[in-house]
Amino acid sequence: MAEKKVNKTAEKDALTKDSLQSKLVDLKKEQMNQRFQLAAGQLPKTHVLRKTRREIARVKTKLNAVK
Repeated sequence: MAEKKVNKTAEKDALTKDSLQSKLVDLKKEQMNQRFQLAAGQLPKTHVLRKTRREIARVKTKLNAVK
């Protein structure tokens, strides 16, 4: 399990500023879709909202570090 975390962190470290920007846009679109699904009662796993929000925060942190 710890190996997976290391790999994910290494992947994020390798991303460029442009790829981080595009990943942020994709995550925000995903978050919006999840909110719509939640409002319509079609989102059975509500924990994905929290995971998406935290992933957005991680990408934003990396973007600030790159600048």
